[in-house]
Amino acid sequence: MDYDKAIDYLYSLVNYETIPHAGRIEGLRVDTTRKLMWYTGDPHKAYRVIHVTGTNGKGSAVQMIAQLLQSMGLRVGMFTSPHLVETTERIKVNNTPVTPAIFGELVGDIARIADLIDNRTTWFETITAAGFVHFANVAVDVAVVEVGMLGRFDATNVVEADVAVITNVAKDHTNGETGWRKAVAKEKAGIVKPSSRVVCGDTHPVVTAAFSAEQSKQMLERDKDFGVSENHLAVGGRCLSVYTPYTHYEDLFVKLHGSYQACNASLAVTAVETFFDAALPEDVITETLANITIDGRFEIIGRRPLVVLDVAHNTDGVKAATTTLYSDFAPSGRRLLVIGFQSGRDISEILKALEIDADLEVFACTAPTARGVLATEVAAIAERLGISSVEAYDDPAEAFQRAVASAQPEDSVLVCGSFTVVGAVKATLADTIVGH
Repeated sequence: MDYDKAIDYLYSLVNYETIPHAGRIEGLRVDTTRKLMWYTGDPHKAYRVIHVTGTNGKGSAVQMIAQLLQSMGLRVGMFTSPHLVETTERIKVNNTPVTPAIFGELVGDIARIADLIDNRTTWFETITAAGFVHFANVAVDVAVVEVGMLGRFDATNVVEADVAVITNVAKDHTNGETGWRKAVAKEKAGIVKPSSRVVCGDTHPVVTAAFSAEQSKQMLERDKDFGVSENHLAVGGRCLSVYTPYTHYEDLFVKLHGSYQACNASLAVTAVETFFDAALPEDVITETLANITIDGRFEIIGRRPLVVLDVAHNTDGVKAATTTLYSDFAPSGRRLLVIGFQSGRDISEILKALEIDADLEVFACTAPTARGVLATEVAAIAERLGISSVEAYDDPAEAFQRAVASAQPEDSVLVCGSFTVVGAVKATLADTIVGH
């Protein structure tokens, strides 16, 4: 199967990445992936695994963990979701995406095996199996695997994690009813196995209790066993000091924006040290963090005007992006927002998190997915909140181009709301001149 046929095949499959509820996700299952693994010789058992779940920060934590492991000389597989531009981004080895040709072969192999299974495989089950097979084929030493949804019934949860990592639990994809945090935490804690050592980045007692309730070898908690002792703004990123169960690292520079990235860095360092059961060489941490880049995480693509891409898509994520914009850059001009959503979001609450004022202008767009909320609907909500300057465009790329064209050098343009919106903008950047 070639790449184009593989993509067509994937999008012919059922996709259960729909609107979830706290602690209960219709359609998620592990049994089908287990069957795919059995038919392919259990490739997921051929390498060690660090499994990462959480509401926000998973992508950043996974990238940091993978880069640190690679800097230690290991061959590292990385499975992430969703992708920004190309589906191949989800399956990487030493930070390099699988080639389209190999991707097509992998999906074709899984498609043939799927015919032997009683229940039809889904989109995510298929690509998860393809990733795990690929990692075995190229003999990775370790795979860093990002959970797709929650954890317990996620397709990735066939793995037996050496280290199970939780970034945090926030009110995303939930009904908001009493007990949502406990329900979500319990499902995320499902990635913990008896052989796992847990690194918990959420300090809420309900979350730590849920992870403590799972049988594991060890549990490390933020602010007790590891954390951040210093965190301040630096040119081009953050300067921080972190402590772990093994040692204390002073004056580290992280080439990422946002104070929250210090928390992600401390979590990543602790996860890798837990994997090795030893402190890491300080030069490895220093060089890795100083050179790390992560697409779509407060990614600056222009300076005058300031143009930022951020995949923040829930209230906490948007608050963090807004805080970073103000605290790290203090824009003096207008704030131009290019934003679109998939269904299941509290759009009003997210827009309020942007700190609405007279300088905020909204360029609403329709997220390019079957779940995309119409730009006109987003625009109407923005207007009801009192935002005076609102425009609506079906195409995210057109909304972005109009925002950049109208921006002055002192203004800022923030693209957020959905991975699909940021991905659509990134796909057109080669044809768009940003900044001057």
